[in-house]
Parts: sequence; structure tokens; C-alpha cells
Amino acid sequence: MSHTSMDPTKMGVGRSIAVLTSGGDAQGMNAAVRATVRVGLYTGAKVYFVHEGYQGLVDGGDNIRPATWESVSMMLQLGGTVIGSARCMDFRGREGRTKAALNLVKLGITNLCVIGGDGSLTGANQFRTEWSTLLIDLLKAGKITKEEAKRSSHLNIVGMVGSIDNDFCGTDMTIGTDSALHRIIEVVDAITTTAQSHQRTFILEVMGRHCGYLALVTALSCGADWVFVPEMPPEEGWEEHLCRRLANQRARGCRLNVIIVAEGAMSRDGNAISSEDIKKLVEKSLGFDTRTTVLGHVQRGGTPSAFDRILGSRMGVEAVMALLEATPETPACVVSLSGNQAVRLPLMECVQVTKDVTTAMAERRWEDAIKLRGKSFENNWNTYKMLAHINPPDTKSNINVAILNVGAPCAGMNAAVRSAVRIGIIQGHNMLAVHDGFEGLAHGNIEPITWTGVSGWTGKGGSELGTKRVLPSKYIEEISLTIAKFNIHSLVIIGGFEAYVGGLELVTAREKYEELCIPMVVIPATVSNNVPGSDFSIGADTALNTITSTCDRIKQSAAGTKRRVFIIETMGGYCGYLATMAGLAAGADAAYIYEDKFSIRDLETNVEHLVQKMKTDVKRGLILSSSRGPQTSLSRATFASSDWGIPRRSQASVENIVSPPSPGPTPRSPPSWTCLEHLPRETSWGHPYQIPEPPQLAPFDAKEQRLYSEFLTDG
Repeated sequence: MSHTSMDPTKMGVGRSIAVLTSGGDAQGMNAAVRATVRVGLYTGAKVYFVHEGYQGLVDGGDNIRPATWESVSMMLQLGGTVIGSARCMDFRGREGRTKAALNLVKLGITNLCVIGGDGSLTGANQFRTEWSTLLIDLLKAGKITKEEAKRSSHLNIVGMVGSIDNDFCGTDMTIGTDSALHRIIEVVDAITTTAQSHQRTFILEVMGRHCGYLALVTALSCGADWVFVPEMPPEEGWEEHLCRRLANQRARGCRLNVIIVAEGAMSRDGNAISSEDIKKLVEKSLGFDTRTTVLGHVQRGGTPSAFDRILGSRMGVEAVMALLEATPETPACVVSLSGNQAVRLPLMECVQVTKDVTTAMAERRWEDAIKLRGKSFENNWNTYKMLAHINPPDTKSNINVAILNVGAPCAGMNAAVRSAVRIGIIQGHNMLAVHDGFEGLAHGNIEPITWTGVSGWTGKGGSELGTKRVLPSKYIEEISLTIAKFNIHSLVIIGGFEAYVGGLELVTAREKYEELCIPMVVIPATVSNNVPGSDFSIGADTALNTITSTCDRIKQSAAGTKRRVFIIETMGGYCGYLATMAGLAAGADAAYIYEDKFSIRDLETNVEHLVQKMKTDVKRGLILSSSRGPQTSLSRATFASSDWGIPRRSQASVENIVSPPSPGPTPRSPPSWTCLEHLPRETSWGHPYQIPEPPQLAPFDAKEQRLYSEFLTDG
């Protein structure tokens, strides 16, 4: 990203921006529209809504209307697109594009922000390429003047990808994908209970067209027995392999089987594989009671997740900056997500790579198709193959790996334990479950844990092993004796900041206790997302969604009474991640965190803002504050004062409700490859007490979209 040094409040003066949504709707589009409008207005530009997509651009009139700051209030929590979308045939013809150009020229609009899929963005690029010739045609027809043509001599285009399929190459996630995964996981969790009751096999068909992302991540998130994706059709003889796997799962004691099918799934010879085909196969070959469920457009609807709201907001900001910084020579760009960074990429290069995936699949170059989908897709596919298609070896190693949870429980802890246990078993190790954290390790509260012992753990919240915040410093000698007694060769510690500190305490004690000189891995798992060295922690995303949905309900309660300000206290301690990101996702007026010091004057400014806001059509306010820090009570007291003229103030704390009964899709899937990448292998071990290195942290580097190891002492 290259931003100019110009005053941002003056960058857009004299400029006009139009924003439209095209093609299929996706949750989070409204967040992108809202950000585009407000940042555009903030820079001094005039912003227009284009209703009904390209059709509105062609028809003009009331379909192109000025946008105001208040017109995008209360949009974040709405699904779909409030400005409408349509698949427009008229725009595909030159006559339709000429009409669209005329409508833009008459309004002085030379900056167009398009939110849609690859087809919509390709159409936008063609529109930009033809712009000069369209102006010539309009001049010849006498529909515009030379002055108008000169004023609108070039058109700037920027795209944002809105698609639940996540089928656009160049971005790690498209707007709407995360919300669609939430809808799917909700259905899977509901189906699981009835399937277990009746010992059924369920076949779930999800959307995605010719992209298997939704199906693949769903399979990882729910621990499915099999997944069919178009990028990698099953090998010849898959029918026998599938039936054998389902039968083996039942023989192990599993009461249900889950099969996920992408709607574009096909065999190696190009024939479609439908959920009905699989149902007939299972019933005929195994006699299992089998049901099919086709989700369809349920996946498109509902409230956007916190991730999609934040993604849409960040992309909208970057899109406006890209438009205002563009020159006539600047090629059309698309705003993409690379790790945790919003970046600008050449639009048509990304479109071409997306088409290359389709070409690779048509030419049956399956491995190339997987790679072209990107790092995330490839990592997910490799993890799925490891967990679903590799059987435990017949011979056992003499390596004992102990797993424990430390700190407060969070969503995704059980998924991480399940992955670690099963991958350890696949590698031939003996897996040990430690109950109640370091205290349980000190007291020998340890037992073997098997493959079936972690069945169904993916969708469970909290910690099935039990967890405590107790640090190991007071139990160092007892822990050393326990490690020797159970002949433990490695520790996998899953937890938050307490796990991090506990790992450091164990390495500090190595000089005195040789039993502690064994490999250790710390996997960050905490709602606070405060583990040094890691961009994301398991559980933070689910906590963020819980806070965001709570804020939505609280804001809605003010819709009738109005003139109310709500002050919400979140968890996080000295880390302001939850308060900051929830404030962005819920549309808060301010977020107070420990890291960003503020003064009485800052509080007065925000209160004055709320007083002025109460005079508009939006008569409610929302303030978020993290739970720790000397200024938290000060901010509450300031807003609670009756001297400001705000008639009603309400306070609430969401500290104890951020860990729901069931985790969302995000904390379910990353733990799989977290453990996979960092569980030490037998070949790297010698005598158990000959490993003097510090414990390793297994964090997630969002910028590079990878997991990596680093010593705790470097964190």
C-alpha cells in the first residue's frame, strides 16, 4: 500500500465516487459499502449509491443517489446488500455500457467501486478499458458536451471480491465466506445430534460452484469422514474405499458418519457426483440408514460474522484510498486480503489466475489446481488427507506425548487436543491426557487417550481435559517426578498467556531438573489473543463473534427508546484486541483500551460527539472498553455523568459470555494444522533427557499465512 502524504480530509475534495454491488449477494457487503461511503465522505468526496448493480448503472435516474453518513447507519449486522444487486444482461452489450457511461458523466462520477465476483470485476475492467471510446460515441451523438467529456476523461476502477465461494485467486478470503461457514457449521452441529441418536450417515451438500473451499473447511471443522471437492476428484475405486472407511469408523464405536459434498464435485472422468449418488452407494453397500441435506441459499443469508464485517470495512477503506491515489495510468486493481494485510493487486492478473484454475481442472491437472487455489487451500487439503485418509501404524513407538490445557477455557481447545491426539497416534506415539493443567501434571492426573476418546470433540466448547490458571513454579519438583514416573518424552501445552509463562518457568528450571529437558510446544489458545509472537490465538474469533452479536442486540434495544448510550466492558485484560475489533465489527462510537492512552480531553471530545449524534436520526451510542487498565473506571464515570445532556446511559459486561457452548469454524480448523506442523517426530528425538532447547511456541503468522516455530525466550 502506498499512501500519499496529503491531508486525508482533503484528498477527495472535488471528486465523486460511486459504489455498487453486483452478482450474487454475500454477507459483509454492507460493511464494505458503509466503509466506502464514510471514508469517501471523510476525505471530502461526494459518494453515490448505485442501486441494483450494473442494471442501476445502465438505467440511471433514481438508481444512482447521493449517500450520507447517516444513510449507512445500522447496516453492519444486516445480511445481503441493502443497495440491491442484479445480474445485468444489458451491461454486457456496448449499448448498455454507453448508457452507463452517460449516467456517470452527467453526475461527474469518475471513480467506481465494484463489489462482486470475478464476472462483475471483469465487466468493470472492460468498462474502464472502453471508457474513452464510449465518451467519443456520446460526443458524436450530442449527448454530452466537450467540457463534460474533458471533466470525465478517465475512469478509475477498484474492486472488492464479494463471494461466499472464496473462489477468487489473489485473496486469502472473500467477503462472505466466513459467514457462509458459520451457517454450514450451525447446520452440521444440529444434524450431528440426530445422527448420533439414530446411528445415521449424513451427506451434506454445500455451495461453492467449482470451488471446494467451503466443503473442505467444513470437513475439517466437523471432522467429516469424507469430502468431495472439484479440485481433487477421488481416485479410481473410491466407492470401495469410502465404504471401507465408513465401516471402520462404525467398528471403532462411532455412532455417525458425515460426508461433505461440494456442489461441483465430480469423478476423475468428469462425471458429476451428487449427494443422491453417494446415498444410494452407502445404502446398497453397507445398509446404513442414510440421509441427505442440501443447504442451498441458507448459506448466503443471515447475519454477517465479525470477520466479514471487519474484512469488508478494511477493504472499503483501502478501496477509497486506491481510487483517490489513482492516476490515468494506474491499472484497475482489486483489494485483497494477504494474511492480515489489505493489499492492492492488478485486477486482471487475479482474474487470469482464477481462470487458470478452471483450465487446470478441465485438463485434469489436479495438483496444479490445488496449488493455484493458494496456500490456505493447499494447507487445508494436506491436513484433511492426514486426518482422514492415513490409518494409524500397526507398530507403536516408545514415545509418550502428554497434552494439557492451561489457563481459561476457550472455544477450539478441544479441537486442538483432538488433532494433536490423532496425529500423534498416526505417527505411532502413545498419547497421554493430563487433566487440570499443570496442577494435574504435578499430581499425576494422567491417563492414556485413544482415537475414539476424542471423537466429537471438534464441536465442543470449553476444555474436556479440564484447565486451570495455576503456573508450574510451585509444583516444579512434583512435575519433574511425574514426567519421570510416566516416562513422558514431550509436552504439548495448549493455552493462553499462562501457558506461555508456564513454558518459560519450565525452561528456567531445566538447570536443576533434567527431567524437564524434553521437547515442549505451546499452542496459543485464549479469547484475549494476547500470546506474544502470534497474530491469532485459538478461541479469539469465537469470542469476537459473541461480543459482536451481543452488541447487536444491545443496539437494537435502543431502537424504540432512543437517546441511549451503552457502555460495554469486554474481556482481554491488558490486551485491547477484543474491544478494538468488536468496536469495528459492531460499529461502536469509541473503544478504550489499555494500549492507547487517553486523557480527560479525549473523553470530552467523544462525549461531545455523542451529544451531537443524538440530534441526528441516529439517537443511540455504543462505547466499548477493555476490562483492565487504570482509565477504564474513569471512562465509565465520565460517560455516566448527568452533566452532558444524554438522558439514558446503560452499562453491561460481556466478560463471562465470550466462550459459547460451541466454537465457530475458525477455531475448529486451524488447530489441526497447528498440531500437525509442530508435534515433534520420533526421528528427531534421542534420549528423553538430552533435549536442552527452550520450549517452542507454535504461533500463526497471519501476514505470511503460515505456522512457524520460535523459541519462547524469543517471543
